[in-house]
Amino acid sequence: AWERRVAHGRPVRTLLDTLWPQVRPEDVLRAALAQPGLYADGLLDADACEALRRPAASRARTAADLVLLDEVAGLLAHPPAFGHIVVDEAQDLSAMECRAIARRLGAAGSLTVLGDLAQGTTPWAAHDWPTHLAHLGRPATEYTELTTGYRVPAPVLDLASRLLPRIAPTLRPPRSLRADPAALTTTRATDAATLAATVRASLERPGTVAVLCAEEPPVRAVLDAHGLPPTDRLTVVPAHLAKGLEFDHVVLLDPTAIRTSAPRGDQLLYVALTRAVTSLHILHGGPSPLVDR
Repeated sequence: AWERRVAHGRPVRTLLDTLWPQVRPEDVLRAALAQPGLYADGLLDADACEALRRPAASRARTAADLVLLDEVAGLLAHPPAFGHIVVDEAQDLSAMECRAIARRLGAAGSLTVLGDLAQGTTPWAAHDWPTHLAHLGRPATEYTELTTGYRVPAPVLDLASRLLPRIAPTLRPPRSLRADPAALTTTRATDAATLAATVRASLERPGTVAVLCAEEPPVRAVLDAHGLPPTDRLTVVPAHLAKGLEFDHVVLLDPTAIRTSAPRGDQLLYVALTRAVTSLHILHGGPSPLVDR
């Protein structure tokens, strides 16, 4: 009875809350962002701290905050561990996202990591696998570079590989098992009539058709005006949403616009070029070292 009375006594509870405060990750992060200079002293310079500063009363949260919250939660209480984790598109993980995954590996846990350095389109995309694997908590892991493809026809893959010296100079150009000389077509025109005619020709062939472009709304408006609304066979996809998708036939509109639409535009173009399973038809507006032979 005495222990119960003491445990519920205000002086004791005040002392315990002072010595071992019960905090939430959200509270810790909010305090750190309100005074980044205090929390990051010796780690970040004054300009970086000021860029991170956020009013203490702010409840706004970004996607990047989620990995920071996970980091704090991992310090307060270890998350449950898994025996094996499979990570796809790993090249686009940030260092903090890698840490979040590593925290969920048990002492004997294992990883299967899949990724393509040439398709790294985020600002923090990996430049090499040893560094990335170290962030994942497995610095000594060996990795295998796959250089033989079966999904993308050889002419298309060979064309996309022209970008590798700029976007992933350490990678060997892959080769395709599917040699189809008719898989790649280029046309020097990007006007509405040519786009509509190219899409109609693609729809005459079996399979799905996608128009990959820098911006979706204007392209969709052009196709609607020419009687080509979206169907279960025809879709318009902005290049930044094309990763991981594949289509039987791809009409790639204006590669230059795709390249200039994002900071890592060459990587984005590489992704767009490699979405075609059967055929790729490129519509471009002028001389281009990528499509002109």
